[in-house]
Amino acid sequence: MTHRQPPTARRASRRCLLALSAAASALALAACSSAPRPPARSFDVTPYVHRGHVADCDAFRAQADAQAVLRADALDPNGLDRDGDGLACPALPGPADHRPVPRDYLTDLDGAPVLAPLAPP
Repeated sequence: MTHRQPPTARRASRRCLLALSAAASALALAACSSAPRPPARSFDVTPYVHRGHVADCDAFRAQADAQAVLRADALDPNGLDRDGDGLACPALPGPADHRPVPRDYLTDLDGAPVLAPLAPP
């Protein structure tokens, strides 16, 4: 004669196993999410902002670098966003930052307001 557990004991055992399985999954996910990530790429915009026209698109190695400069100085005295779409130097290689910079106003290289963005070449 084998001894069988009452139905409530079997359900409790299943619940316990499910809880342990869920806990093990949570620990595994936590361990994976704490894996080292590559450092965020940073670019020093200081030499390019609030100094007037000091660089063109060819001064940057990546589009994201030019975009960082545009984000830091939306007046864009460097002319990095010639078509006014909020994206700097789209022809540069990656890494890229395609989050547009809000452009409430545009100025020409001499500081005069631009009433209509230039048409792309």
